[in-house]
Amino acid sequence: MSRLEQQLAFICELDKLKEIIRQTQILSGSRRENTAEHSWQLGMMAFVLSEHANEPVDAAHVAKLVLAHDIVEIDAGDTFAYDETGYEDKDAREQAAADRIFGLLPADQAAELRSWWDEFEARETAEAKFAHAIDRVMPLLHNFYNQGGSWQRHGIVLAQTLKRSAEIQDGSQTLYDYTINKLHEAVELGYLDKE
Repeated sequence: MSRLEQQLAFICELDKLKEIIRQTQILSGSRRENTAEHSWQLGMMAFVLSEHANEPVDAAHVAKLVLAHDIVEIDAGDTFAYDETGYEDKDAREQAAADRIFGLLPADQAAELRSWWDEFEARETAEAKFAHAIDRVMPLLHNFYNQGGSWQRHGIVLAQTLKRSAEIQDGSQTLYDYTINKLHEAVELGYLDKE
């Protein structure tokens, strides 16, 4: 295959992200979001919210990380945030998916995009920490504005959401504080069970 054919094969493969249906509903509550929509929204959040990162970050680089991080769901599927059984083999499924999907690209681009995915997963850079923070924030907002959405469908309680939210503070104390307030407000409103 030519370089262009490899690049277009990768782009066409990404279309499958539109078919990966996540657990969270869009804010209107009319349907569940797909992974492509989730990734796009995180890309915008990277630019709009980067001033709230704990450390200065390159917003464009954060956008690259969040756009790359869920590409593996094409093969590995979307593992629900609170599915402990699904997390047992999540890393192995996602590593294999990353090898295959990024491998569709010409070698130089495959290495670059794979490095973005690896950086997101490692959570060591300021950009990766902030990328993780916004990835955790949006589903919580979906659930809040859907009066409990997937929390209620799956019997999720406050302690589980607090545990899931803990990593937000690594990337943004401001977003973490906001999220914790929203979680407690969700309990008060009856959207989220305390126990």
